[in-house]
Amino acid sequence: METGPYYFVKNLPLHELITHEFIHSFVKKGSFYALTYNTNIDEDNTVALLPNGKLILSLDKDTYEETGLQGRPSKYSGRKVMKFIVSIDLMDLSFNLNSKKYERISWSFKEKKPLKFDFLLAWHHTGAEESTVMSHFSSYRIQEHQPKIALSTVTELQCPVLRSSALQGEPEAACSAPELLDWLGAVFSHTELNNEPHNFISTYCCPQPSTVVAKAYLCTITGFILPEKICLLLEQLRHYFDEPKLAPWVTLSVQGFADSPVSWRENEHGFRKGGEHLYNFVIFNNQDYWLQMAVGANDDCPP
Repeated sequence: METGPYYFVKNLPLHELITHEFIHSFVKKGSFYALTYNTNIDEDNTVALLPNGKLILSLDKDTYEETGLQGRPSKYSGRKVMKFIVSIDLMDLSFNLNSKKYERISWSFKEKKPLKFDFLLAWHHTGAEESTVMSHFSSYRIQEHQPKIALSTVTELQCPVLRSSALQGEPEAACSAPELLDWLGAVFSHTELNNEPHNFISTYCCPQPSTVVAKAYLCTITGFILPEKICLLLEQLRHYFDEPKLAPWVTLSVQGFADSPVSWRENEHGFRKGGEHLYNFVIFNNQDYWLQMAVGANDDCPP
């Protein structure tokens, strides 16, 4: 199914995301997403534009002071504050583009501290809008991309036995939800699941009870994928069980960008050791489902 497109633009000035034309053409007429590319959240300046119109900046101390904008210290700076978070509500700004607040932000981005980044961009909208992302940013180096799709078949795969009504598992009858999440990580990493004595890479083995399936399908989609597309994928997976199937369940796992300034909603995200923030749907053949959410140490708990 169609999961794109998204766009990559090089050296885009930050002030381009606060212009009247951009806010009116894209932010107000759909869900626009932007994320700085190849920036490390724990050491670089990073920016994200959320679909609710909030522009989130994670800035180092020097840049923050040079911009002259109001923000707050990062939760994950430690004793010596080295990162600051600035949140700008573009929807609020759009009501009065002649305000002193808008003029100050515009002056900061254009003259006082002009910032440029490589960005990933995506726009979800309904209806036939005249504006297109490619034409709006045509004066910059912009490319259109489609997510990469990789399909593989895993044979003779040891799978944990699950019961939709037993999240905590049942002794000798079903595995727990945390055990499933560990197992999925091993499968996605193509790890051996048999804990052979000669295997020095991994001592992991499939949780018990388990069953061996002759064939399992693994589909990996990589790119800047919007929540609206993920909802479509989830709906398609639910219809997988419209007709009787031998498979007892299917899963949909979504990995967030490790260096995004936010994780869920507007919660600040930090990297610490791995920058993990992810969720996983397990859809059972009786239409029950599990939703698992996980974050690293530098994150608030998911909602």
